Amino acid sequence: MKYCTNCVMPDSKPGIVLDERGWCNACRASETKKTIDWDQRWKDLKKITDEVKSQNKSFYDCIVPVSGGKDSWYQAMIMAEKFNLKILCVTLAAHIPTTEGIHNMNQMVKDLNIDIIKITLKPSVYRQVRSKCFVRQGEPNWAEHCAMFSSVVNTALLYDVPLVVWGEDIAFEFGGLQRQTSTADAIKIDKSDLIKDKTIHNWLDDDISPRDIFFYEYPDYERLNSAGIKSIYLGHFIPWYGRRHYDEVVKRGFKARQAGPLSGNYLDYDNMDEKLCEINIWFKYLKFGFWRSTDQCCYDIWNGNMKRKEAVQIVNKLRDEFPQEYFEDFLRFHDVTEEEFWEVAERNRNHDLWEKVDGKWELKYPVS
Repeated sequence: MKYCTNCVMPDSKPGIVLDERGWCNACRASETKKTIDWDQRWKDLKKITDEVKSQNKSFYDCIVPVSGGKDSWYQAMIMAEKFNLKILCVTLAAHIPTTEGIHNMNQMVKDLNIDIIKITLKPSVYRQVRSKCFVRQGEPNWAEHCAMFSSVVNTALLYDVPLVVWGEDIAFEFGGLQRQTSTADAIKIDKSDLIKDKTIHNWLDDDISPRDIFFYEYPDYERLNSAGIKSIYLGHFIPWYGRRHYDEVVKRGFKARQAGPLSGNYLDYDNMDEKLCEINIWFKYLKFGFWRSTDQCCYDIWNGNMKRKEAVQIVNKLRDEFPQEYFEDFLRFHDVTEEEFWEVAERNRNHDLWEKVDGKWELKYPVS
């Protein structure tokens, strides 16, 4: 593992390439963002929204996918209040929501006075797909990401909504596999770093019927084009920064985690709306040697809110914390024992990055 000299991201993250300065993709993207004419990008977005409104659709101009988190609340606010679009929010229901997640979703609807569709996936199928993703690739939330992208775009087709507005382009913002430049077009979001080269059909054994996968199957691109559906990243048009979004929506009723940051986190308002996410992120630590604290510190560094020296201290303090808060919920939902869980965990541990010292696993190359 080699670490970026500007932030604390390791080159073990898929897609990360350090340049001659030792800077990672995301740090280079943060430089690029400083050169962008954001006023022109805003005008470009206004042109898109004016074109959408000119279509005079019967009901909705735009779909905004939401979770009740700070970023999606901010997305919905921008499209509804800054561009005066009639928006339909679509959420993929959390199977085990947190109290704060429920509050924030309800408060967002009240604050913005919007319509919202909640898609609740068939529990038996969702559990089976998640369990297969967990056991076979150590990534249970693949199922959620697949269903989120597919269900939102399928809803646009069903309700004849011409525009879908996602948040940030993760490949550009965070450094990833797809590209090094920002793009507005999100129509191929089903091929993003979160999904990679798989589809729901990779998980269809005899226990799952093809008739149960409507909300997991992304529509054909030609069909979307024929229907006139445009899909964009809002982060291409405005400078994207979660802390700034939080500062905005907390004034409107958003609640951070009342018990403070989850284990391994130093922020108390990030990804805290449901209980099945943290284990998925922790598996990054086994595979790539980093997880929440690295992501959160890097994001603040990229946006000029933290120095690398402080980030090193935070990451080394928090990285070994296990996400124990919702561990029992995870085991119960997937119907696995603790012993079975650790068998899967050890299969996913990258021995190039880990070594046993006095019977305990330790990271070979901690950040310094």
